[in-house]
Amino acid sequence: MSFQIADRVVLVTGANRGIGKSIVETLLAHGAKKVYAGVRELSKAKDLVELGQGKVIPIIIDLANRTTIDQAAADAQDVELVVNNAGIARTTSLFSEQVYGSLDEELKVNLYGVIAMARAFAPVLKANGGGAFVQLNSVVSIKSFGDFATYSASKAAAYSVTQAIRDGLREQGTLVVSVHPGPIATDMAAAVGLLEVADPPAVVSEGIVQALAQGQFHLFPDKMAKQFWGVYENYARNIVEGTGTGE
Repeated sequence: MSFQIADRVVLVTGANRGIGKSIVETLLAHGAKKVYAGVRELSKAKDLVELGQGKVIPIIIDLANRTTIDQAAADAQDVELVVNNAGIARTTSLFSEQVYGSLDEELKVNLYGVIAMARAFAPVLKANGGGAFVQLNSVVSIKSFGDFATYSASKAAAYSVTQAIRDGLREQGTLVVSVHPGPIATDMAAAVGLLEVADPPAVVSEGIVQALAQGQFHLFPDKMAKQFWGVYENYARNIVEGTGTGE
């Protein structure tokens, strides 16, 4: 399957900053007809609305609140592409006093939020010809790091669920893409001290456009991610994708 951005209606969660904002900008640059900018507060989308010159529609989506997801799906019935970018990260080791609280928070957004987005928007995508669903995961979904133990666990679970989404939506003709960035220059990277090794958000957003056009399930877009992919690709192609070719 292949998906082209031009003249499409898309929805991006966590759209107001970082990778999400870059995705909105890139999709507009590639000719998207309309972009629903998913934010937790409508005022946070003001800059994007101005940028979009009538093409950006702010919509409330909080991945920790399933009601907002269901309402967004009901309101955005013309969506052909969903990019589920929103997520949270806590710098919590397994031996921290905060471990259970951090994990609960991250699972609520990074796992249950993914499931809720897929369930809510699958019928919308089907009604509009199949479309595509892009999930922002992480390199930590395949390699845990001790200082990010709970975040790694939540993203590993999200990656597993993304594979299930691919299987579940194949019959309705929905292309699914699992994106696995390494450090990207965002507020999140700054908060955890990774800016010095981070790549710009555009490598992710442009990579998504290319992955959709090529019908790829896996995307490892930046320098660090590509190093992971160099080792992981054979397993991913033959076991996760199950084809030996990645198609």
